[in-house]
Amino acid sequence: MDKMRQLRLAKDAMDRDWAEPGLDLGGVAAHAGYSRYHFLRAFKEAYGETPGQYLTHRRIERAEEMLRSADLSVTEICHLVGFSSLGTFSARFKALTGLTPSEYRTKHVGRGAALIPGCYAMLWAGGFPSATLKKRRAGRPAYGDEQEAASPSPDSSDRSAET
Repeated sequence: MDKMRQLRLAKDAMDRDWAEPGLDLGGVAAHAGYSRYHFLRAFKEAYGETPGQYLTHRRIERAEEMLRSADLSVTEICHLVGFSSLGTFSARFKALTGLTPSEYRTKHVGRGAALIPGCYAMLWAGGFPSATLKKRRAGRPAYGDEQEAASPSPDSSDRSAET
């Protein structure tokens, strides 16, 4: 299988599973048949951004859509698009759009159809994971959800290489 086809398989997996908080570099790299760090380098070479950056962009795009169309709180949208931290979500959202999620909603609501009631949006999105899943995943942030470290510490060398 050629290199680009393998990378497209992994990119398709991220496009399909973007809302999964447990989506990690190892699982995505496995779709391409690469080790984690070889995949990271190959993906960045092919697409100009790391897999974590790509996934963050996809999640923010989905959040923008939900903020414009669904009557859900920012916290609900944060979790629905796969972020595990509201602070990280808000910071990444502002870095990419120039507005906080609340400012974005204020600016864009009223420019189209009425907001979809939150209960319908939640039903369509599959709701929140069960409490058991939250506890199981709580020990580690989701892929693409880590803060970019200015200088990696010995304990964070694996995580800083992912973003």
